[in-house]
Amino acid sequence: MDKRASSPIFHAYTKQSFFSIPRFCHATAIRSDFFSSCVRSRFVMESTMKDLSGESVLDLIDKCGIGGGVRDVYGEDRATEDQPITPWAISVASGYSMLRDPRHNKGLAFSEKERDAHYLKGLLPPAVISQELQEKRLLQILHQYTVPLHKYMAMMDLQERNERLFYKLLIDNVEELLPVVYTPVVGEACQKYGSIFRRPQGLYISLKEKGRILEVLRNWPEKAIQVIVVTDGERILGLGDLGCQGMGIPVGKLSLYTALGGVRPSACLPITIDVGTNNKKLLDDEFYIGLKQNRATGQEYAELLEEFMTAVKQNYGEKILIQFEDFANHNAFDLLAKYRTTHLVFNDDIQGTAAVVLAGVVSASKLMGRDLADHTFLFLGAGEAGTGIAELIALEMSKRAKTPVEEARKKIWLVDSKGLIVSSRKESLQHFKLPWAHEHEPVRELLDAVKELKPSVLIGTSGVGRTFTKEVVEAMAANNEKPLILALSNPTSQSECTAEEAYTWSEGRAIFASGSPFPPVEYNGKTYVSGQSNNAYIFPGFGLGLIMSGTIRVHDDLLLAASEALAAQATEENYAKGLIYPPFAGIRKISAQIAATVAAKAYELGLATRLPRPKDLMEFAQSCMYTPTYRNYR
Repeated sequence: MDKRASSPIFHAYTKQSFFSIPRFCHATAIRSDFFSSCVRSRFVMESTMKDLSGESVLDLIDKCGIGGGVRDVYGEDRATEDQPITPWAISVASGYSMLRDPRHNKGLAFSEKERDAHYLKGLLPPAVISQELQEKRLLQILHQYTVPLHKYMAMMDLQERNERLFYKLLIDNVEELLPVVYTPVVGEACQKYGSIFRRPQGLYISLKEKGRILEVLRNWPEKAIQVIVVTDGERILGLGDLGCQGMGIPVGKLSLYTALGGVRPSACLPITIDVGTNNKKLLDDEFYIGLKQNRATGQEYAELLEEFMTAVKQNYGEKILIQFEDFANHNAFDLLAKYRTTHLVFNDDIQGTAAVVLAGVVSASKLMGRDLADHTFLFLGAGEAGTGIAELIALEMSKRAKTPVEEARKKIWLVDSKGLIVSSRKESLQHFKLPWAHEHEPVRELLDAVKELKPSVLIGTSGVGRTFTKEVVEAMAANNEKPLILALSNPTSQSECTAEEAYTWSEGRAIFASGSPFPPVEYNGKTYVSGQSNNAYIFPGFGLGLIMSGTIRVHDDLLLAASEALAAQATEENYAKGLIYPPFAGIRKISAQIAATVAAKAYELGLATRLPRPKDLMEFAQSCMYTPTYRNYR
């Protein structure tokens, strides 16, 4: 056997059939005698996988502590440790394949020793540079782009060729790059996804695969999946039905799961369920990448989703976290209600948004000098986000005051497209709006509702831009010394008002936060820095908490715990600047604290399966977080 057959291990693609290996090693020429000798016996194959301690990677215990029953086969969580030998399963003959694999590629950061040992000589220019210098160069390149979508495409290109460098760049520059890889730029990326599509970044499951979804899931090369983010593309941000092009949302969300929450990349799976689209512009577009038919509904839709949920659980187990993303209202509530008792499911639009907004309200109450129970809330928008936020606020008020949740709901009012939701409209209301139908005369306009109800908190989840008019904001300021105004709709074009409008029209008295970021505002010689009520504060840490504790179901108390943990991170220094959320610069620590708090509550409720419980959950959470520093290959 020649030198290459015994070289250190480079490519591993999980504990799967050896005959599937050529699919991944397409650019290499491994000698046939090496294949035949390995196929001859599993014991021979295992012997090639022994590390210096005599352990096989097939039997490695997850030493870093990731829970949920998934082992760290690739050693990704021990990212900064020097390994005596690379921990993958199969030898490959050429380093060229390594350069083409984003998980292993380090570009010019490969040392001279690594280049010599792993057949990289001549495949790279002679310079050897550090990961930090690579990061500096890439940031300079990004700064040269003036079009936000071009920055997004550059970041996606980087993710596809050098995974660790992508996450290092994103983590170290999170405040600058978060709006690039997620909202608001991801909205435009989804609108143009067919034009910028280059290579698959997740699984596409369409009506064509009905009856074969389990087989499709098994086509994904990674087997140790912990988190799935899935969408059907019907309600992407505030942009409506984008069909198959909604894939940008699961891809973006899972990038944040890794960068902000430390869930390792190989454990994340983006999925788009394509049941067609009712977007005529897409149906008429010859370059549209999805099914060219109107959306399936009713029984056909329900059967496909049931098969999907069953297949996911069968393939990945009881503790796989499934996050529903950007489903339309009529499906989002039904799916969450149907599967929350049988699967580990989480709807970020309903539950994640609610948790982050509740944290903002609790934090802002300290600035306003009020208790939560003293507020009157008025929502513009009564869909997934609006009703989800309202319910979580009511639960927290009920918990604090030790009163029935029905009593707490009476302090919360919602306005939809037909006006104030009141009891006289009950016959025509959707079921999720019924708890908010209070006794009151019908009110058609938002301005009139503000004048009559005199809310202290105004929350926008309508998806319709510029609906918090000058008159509405002035009315809020007339009723409150410090009105809390949350314009949450995304992307920026759909925000109910801008930061500048909120501060100017309230004469600098408003406490303002939005779903998408706005720049600081100068008013009367004072600089106002608005907060961003971004779900990215909650879902990465929340998901990590579920995973590391092996939690099997999502309980409302877990959401309240996450919200309280986030609110507790805001400091007096933040309040002095008018911020109701802590800066994103410390998001990894914030996520770890949320994860520890959620895990503690899961253990308290008896929902956690990882036993024994770690003594220090904060330390354990930090130890579980993926670190994108380059590894040293020997």
